[in-house]
Amino acid sequence: MSAHAASPEKEPSPEEVLARATAARGDIFPEWKVLAYASPQTYDLVTRTGGYFHGYHGQTGADQQLSGPMRELIATPALCAKGDFRHAPNHVRRMYRMGLTNRVIMEAAAAYSTVSGWSTIANVGYVIMEALSPDYPFGKLPEGGEPKELTPFPELNMGRKRRDRNAGMLGAAEWRYASGIDAELARRAAGWVDHCLLADGATDQLLGPGPRELIVVAALCTRGEIDLTAHHIRRAYDCGMNPRQVLEAISSIIPMSGMVSAQLGLRAMRLAGAPRRRTPAAKKSRRRKR
Repeated sequence: MSAHAASPEKEPSPEEVLARATAARGDIFPEWKVLAYASPQTYDLVTRTGGYFHGYHGQTGADQQLSGPMRELIATPALCAKGDFRHAPNHVRRMYRMGLTNRVIMEAAAAYSTVSGWSTIANVGYVIMEALSPDYPFGKLPEGGEPKELTPFPELNMGRKRRDRNAGMLGAAEWRYASGIDAELARRAAGWVDHCLLADGATDQLLGPGPRELIVVAALCTRGEIDLTAHHIRRAYDCGMNPRQVLEAISSIIPMSGMVSAQLGLRAMRLAGAPRRRTPAAKKSRRRKR
């Protein structure tokens, strides 16, 4: 074995890892500089690992499937659900630079809120106001603020129809039980979820039910709800989403909720099983019904 192979890898300098992080993200919060100087290798791993999860410049893989905008639409409400009003406006500014409008950001927030509560929607609205404020010091705000038009990204055309015609929440055993106690409560609660997750499929909404289910799957992983997560993974599959997209959605919340959330998500993926494949006979039957 050569002396070079036997020697441990040289730890990068703080300046090297800060330069790499700046190139990936475009900016750095000052608190991360404390870590970079105290433990450069640790911060370098944060940059490389988190950069892969969020699709930062120079850290992506050629075979990754979810777009950068979709990852941000998952990560930002996750930050807001935790009350992280320092970092979340920076993500809003990044989404603005990607060409995302408030409308699509709020659609994602509404989907996430079915797990975390609609205070998340209000929190997203608050961080949008912070992002637009000249007093917020982090990240570059595009000239003019919010983009006037949405820049298309792939997920806008994915998962716009549901294969399951009975995707409404009132069909779930829990809400059927609730109906026997307070039918109006069950109707209104289920109606809210059905509105946010597009139980009947997309019409003029920007995000279809498939991407919204990915958001819910990620949100449920932060709550440790393996059975419910598996259920919504199956719903995502029924909208045409695939396991790679599900896993990448789950990875988008790791930086703010930890690797345990990903492990719980993987348990849910195993529980959910593989996506259903429509057989040729089923396809012919569906054409006859039309």
